[in-house]
This record gives sequence, C-alpha cells and structure tokens, in this order.
Amino acid sequence: MSANLAAIAYVVSGVLFILALRGLSNPETSRRGNQLGMIGMALAVGTALLTLWSQGALDPVTIGMILCGVVLGGGIGAVVARKIAMTAMPQLVAFFHSLVGLAACLVAVAAIYTPAAYGIVDPSGAVKLESLIELSVGLAIGAVTFTGSLIAFAKLNGNMSGAPILLPARHVINVLIGLAVVALILTLVMSGGGAKWAFWGIVGLALVAGITL
Repeated sequence: MSANLAAIAYVVSGVLFILALRGLSNPETSRRGNQLGMIGMALAVGTALLTLWSQGALDPVTIGMILCGVVLGGGIGAVVARKIAMTAMPQLVAFFHSLVGLAACLVAVAAIYTPAAYGIVDPSGAVKLESLIELSVGLAIGAVTFTGSLIAFAKLNGNMSGAPILLPARHVINVLIGLAVVALILTLVMSGGGAKWAFWGIVGLALVAGITL
C-alpha cells in the first residue's frame, strides 16, 4: 500500500472516530456511533497490516507481537464489555476511543523520532513530505479524539453535566486554535521534521481543542 493511500485511509478512520463520538453523545444514536467506531478501527488496523505486508515487514516476530496485542486488547475489551451494564456501554466505548486517540499520538511520536524505522526518510535524510503530512494530521486528530473522548465519557457517565458547556468567545478560541494547529503543521512539514517544538505544539493545542470543542 502506498504512503498516500495509507494516509488517506488513516484520515478517514480518524474522521469516523470523531463521528462515532458524536453518535455516542446521545443514547438514540449511540448504536450508530458504535458502528462508525468499529468501521474506523477496522480500517485503521487493516491499513496498518497492508502497509506492513507491502513493505515485507510481517516477519514471525512482528506477527507474534501483533497477535499478542490483539489477544491482550481484545481479551480485556471482551471481559469489560461483558461485565458492564448495557446502559453504561456508550461511556465505555467513549473511554476505549480515548485510548485509540492516545495510540495515534504515540505512533506519531515514535515516527517523528525514529523515522528510519518506519521507512519514511528520503535520500537527504529528512522525513518524506507525504509522511510528515500524514503524521501531523494523524497526531492532531488523535489528540482531539483523546481529550474529546474523555469529555464524552465524563458526560455519559454522569461525572459532568450533559448540557453544553459554553465558553465565552468559544468560536473565536476554537478558530484561533485551529489556525495555530495548521500553522504548526506547516512549520513541521517545511522543516522536514526537524522542528520538534512544532510537533509538541500540535499535541498541546489539539489536546485543548478536544476539550473546547
């Protein structure tokens, strides 16, 4: 699978996760939200496996690690899901989605600091342009998903009021955060991945955006 196609697939899966959170905010649409989350996760996992396969990286050790992750994560998820009451299922899925966002951020951290291990370095030694764009967008979506999912969990679980929390000048704040994230992504991309401060700036602002949105 090409890097560009993988980038598109990851962005689509990220959008599906966000739509899933939107669905989980209402009991009437929670089933649809769960379905969107499942589709997004299947797309993300499938893309990762196809990328590894196309790169010839599915050696026995890698396959073993993937299977261990599936068994461990799937086992924990199955046990928790069976024990949780049906009325608490939306907030459980919201919490699980927060882990998806966190995982996306951790993958981005690993990729930006060890790009050669991901095969995303060009002959000049810089990170490939398309990989930087994919990494940056995935990082921003993952961070928004992480904190946004935690807020969704808190609302659904009764830890916070389910009513909208309207911040003063919220639209201005969100627009400014969005513009700042775009500016930092452009800075990181133009630096060839060298501007690590821009990378962490994206993390911080996107985490805040997940709360303010």
